[in-house]
Amino acid sequence: MAQIDEEIGKATADGAYDGAPTYQTIAQQGDEIEVVIPPRRTAVPSTERNPESQRDRHLDMINTQGRLAWQTATGYGQRALVETTMGRYKTLIGPRLRARGSEAQKTEAAIGVAVLNRMQAAGRPHSVRYKRQPA
Repeated sequence: MAQIDEEIGKATADGAYDGAPTYQTIAQQGDEIEVVIPPRRTAVPSTERNPESQRDRHLDMINTQGRLAWQTATGYGQRALVETTMGRYKTLIGPRLRARGSEAQKTEAAIGVAVLNRMQAAGRPHSVRYKRQPA
């Protein structure tokens, strides 16, 4: 995270990253970063006396409203879309960059993204809303 020059607004990860070390690392980058990591099913609230943490608020919401409501409220489902897109990219373009230099790698990645976007546009149906005629 220290390599990112812009301000970080949200950090999203899967449940494997649920734990104090991850939350502490993110907090070192800034207190205002929203952390979206699903707590494990066996997770318990923290025992610290400080104000309720983001993780504790997530746990409370999951316990009261359910995991699906939490995913919708936090935008966690967006992570799955990103993972699907990266999987598609790696399948079509390849699992690694072939160029050696940094600028050439940027160009290679940009070309790969352009190819992927064109392929998606070609396979995407054009939907039109129509008014149903009364029977």
